[in-house]
Amino acid sequence: MACDVLAAGTALFFIDRDAHGIRIPKDKQMTEFDSIAPAIAQALTKRGYSELTPVQKAVLGAELEGRDVLVSAQTGSGKTVAFGLALASSLLDGKERFAQAGAPLALAVAPTRELALQVKRELEWLYELTGATVASCVGGMDMRTERRSLERGAHIVVGTPGRLCDHIRRGALDMSGLKAVVLDEADEMLDLGFREDLEFILEEAPAERRTLMFSATVPRSIANLAKSYQRDAVRISTQAEQKQHLDIEYRALTVAPADRENAIINVLRFYEARNALVFCSTRAAVNHLTARFNNRGFSVVAMSGELSQNERTHALQAMRDGRARVCIATDVAARGIDLPGLELVIHADLPTNPETLLHRSGRTGRAGRKGVSALIVPNSARRKAERLLRDANITPTWAKPPSADEVTRRDDERILADPAFEEAIREEEQDFVRELLEKHGAEQVAAAFVRLSRAGRSAPEDLMDTPSFTPSTDRGDRPERGEPRAPRGDFGDSVWFSLSAGRKQNVEPRWLIPMLCRIGRITKQEIGAIKMQAEETYVEIARDWVDRFVEAVGPKRALEKGIQVTQLDGMPDLSGGSRGAPYAGKKAGKPDWKSDGKPDWKGEGKPKRKFDAKPEFAGADNRSSEKTDSKPWSKKSGKPGFDKPGFDKPKFDKPKFEKPGAEGAKRKPFKNKSN
Repeated sequence: MACDVLAAGTALFFIDRDAHGIRIPKDKQMTEFDSIAPAIAQALTKRGYSELTPVQKAVLGAELEGRDVLVSAQTGSGKTVAFGLALASSLLDGKERFAQAGAPLALAVAPTRELALQVKRELEWLYELTGATVASCVGGMDMRTERRSLERGAHIVVGTPGRLCDHIRRGALDMSGLKAVVLDEADEMLDLGFREDLEFILEEAPAERRTLMFSATVPRSIANLAKSYQRDAVRISTQAEQKQHLDIEYRALTVAPADRENAIINVLRFYEARNALVFCSTRAAVNHLTARFNNRGFSVVAMSGELSQNERTHALQAMRDGRARVCIATDVAARGIDLPGLELVIHADLPTNPETLLHRSGRTGRAGRKGVSALIVPNSARRKAERLLRDANITPTWAKPPSADEVTRRDDERILADPAFEEAIREEEQDFVRELLEKHGAEQVAAAFVRLSRAGRSAPEDLMDTPSFTPSTDRGDRPERGEPRAPRGDFGDSVWFSLSAGRKQNVEPRWLIPMLCRIGRITKQEIGAIKMQAEETYVEIARDWVDRFVEAVGPKRALEKGIQVTQLDGMPDLSGGSRGAPYAGKKAGKPDWKSDGKPDWKGEGKPKRKFDAKPEFAGADNRSSEKTDSKPWSKKSGKPGFDKPGFDKPKFDKPKFEKPGAEGAKRKPFKNKSN
């Protein structure tokens, strides 16, 4: 399918040619608010709109009137107002106001209760001057109240898939008069498992209707749904979908794994955002961070799937009216959240895919406002984060989280920039100001002011220093999946340490490396070669990290399990031959035969055990003539075992059983029980 580019003001958007090859000539480009019903245009002006967003301009083309449309645009690009504008011509049909409400003329479907109610609020002010009645049908609300609203009549119905299906099946929602159906955030609805509900709704709607689908992304599942339920749909995708959201500043902050929560605290303190949203991957993580941040003095609310609808509503209202400033949420619970003025999004846990990253970040940077999206990246997940950002076509700023000193300096800057210093001293304040200065002096008054300003704020955390991360720019040198990787190469300047445990103590890198990282406050990137001896293990540590490692281990120089750490002056003595070879992935448990003939266990088969004066695995004809104290053994068919010792096993007569009801019948032996 070909793609044409249409200029709209200073923005660009793309329209795919349909089966009829429709194009929009350059000389027919529209100006702001042209082709919009007067009542709708007045509502936009009243709301403070001076210009439309690219997606809103795209849906107003005269060539699109009455057509099915598949729109893909980033979250926060004004899609709700866009489909309200797109519906106006079909619903008003040239009139300025709606007639008395009866059966619904339009149906808008949203994935979550919060998003559905948000859509309802947007459509209410947009259609306020047209006399439109907008009703909602969402889960968690009284179904009887919704049914009465539908009976009184509504021009537009907004709802969630499950509740709409309930009303349709019970005959409360009359679909016969529908002129248009809108699927908002269609990709999210499919992700949440609403495909069957959406198909049911679309099949119950009249065949002669408009179907408008709005989605942040258009994966194959959305394309298939559009193909099945739209007719000659025009594909519209705004320029914002093609490149990074310019109103969002992306920052990837590398931290030591143990400092993840402390880094989030410093980020919150550094930006002091009016509203901040922190994303976690699990409910347990949400509960943990909520408790931690409450203890640190942050005004926090939680949003997770275990909360009731009433609790979710109160949490969002607390964010909107300023009683709370930080919302900690899971991905599913945060879908549809609309927080005006949201300035900061923090990814406490990395998103699982690029689409989730864009959905999360799209909560901020809306309506021309600037926002920050900060990813907390543990050192061990740096490459994963790099791939995630690259796949999302995002170029972030890689940095370290704000340090305690940087947070303090930012606090001082905010104090100096406070507008209160620009205001003139009021007449009623002059006497008291003079008294304060005479009694305490200017410096003491200023110090008291600084202390009072900092009193209500959580102190910043002291973070561990981590090496700077430079993302790779060339992907051509990376091996394909399944190909062997190139050798690590020279580790660089390093210092060797000796650990007082080796193979005899069952030392294994799979638990030794995590222990060194945890106790020594380093990452596995700072650990070089590991050379294991029989009773000693040598570990190479990057020289830049030696001081931190020694300080973290402590004066006793002891790890777990009684392992002592000793710093060496140079290379370790590896004259012991193969036992001093570098660790190269050998699995614990394979035998390493030493010169005395005894194996050092490493797992490659078990050595044969020798029994003195006891039977051996020698076959049926090999009997031991020595007397043994072992119990008599019986050898089962097909399995190796010990031969019978030199005395006879006592014999007992087997009891005979008779089947009930069959006189004289004998039960078969147990070995034939299956018969």
